[in-house]
Amino acid sequence: MTDHRPEHHPDHDGDHVVDPDLVGDDLETDPALAAAVLEIEGHVADGGWDQSGRLFALVETARLVEREPSLAAHAGLDDASAAGSLTPIEQDQLPQERPLEEMLAEMAWPDEVSGCVAVVERLVLPPGADGELPEDPAEAEAFARAHPDRQEVRMVAGVTRAGATYCALRLRAHDDDQSVVTGSDLVPGLVELVRSTLDDRTDEEQAP
Repeated sequence: MTDHRPEHHPDHDGDHVVDPDLVGDDLETDPALAAAVLEIEGHVADGGWDQSGRLFALVETARLVEREPSLAAHAGLDDASAAGSLTPIEQDQLPQERPLEEMLAEMAWPDEVSGCVAVVERLVLPPGADGELPEDPAEAEAFARAHPDRQEVRMVAGVTRAGATYCALRLRAHDDDQSVVTGSDLVPGLVELVRSTLDDRTDEEQAP
């Protein structure tokens, strides 16, 4: 399995300060994970649409401040902001010719990574359209892009080693911050792939 290590933190420009009221009052929601997912969603949204898949490691901010003081200072982090928060670190140099979901199945994180967030854009078809999809992947993609009722959606899915999950969805047809849909398990397939990158078991232990 590939061992991906943190590379750099996305720049903070202050435009995406997370309102605590937006993370919801679900008792099962991890507010640190929810805040990180919303921060990433806003950061990626600034780049517009038609982006390749993106991947972020989540590290405990307190640990980052302690171990990487210069990086933490560059990102505007200090002991006060570190308490109970997670810092996203984007992973560069991902192969653009492969779907991110495919790469997630081969990834593993070092112990210092507390969580992972994946971002992908996909076409979503209305219920019942799946039965019309051609079997050939290229033809299926062409069919989806030509479908009059298609929806383009950006999916952001985060998971922590402790088992918390949080997702954010943005439709291209409703491209504004107020229309972003959030929840703990909105895209279960992507959530499970992200979760697998944090699984401490070896390949032999995972085999049935």
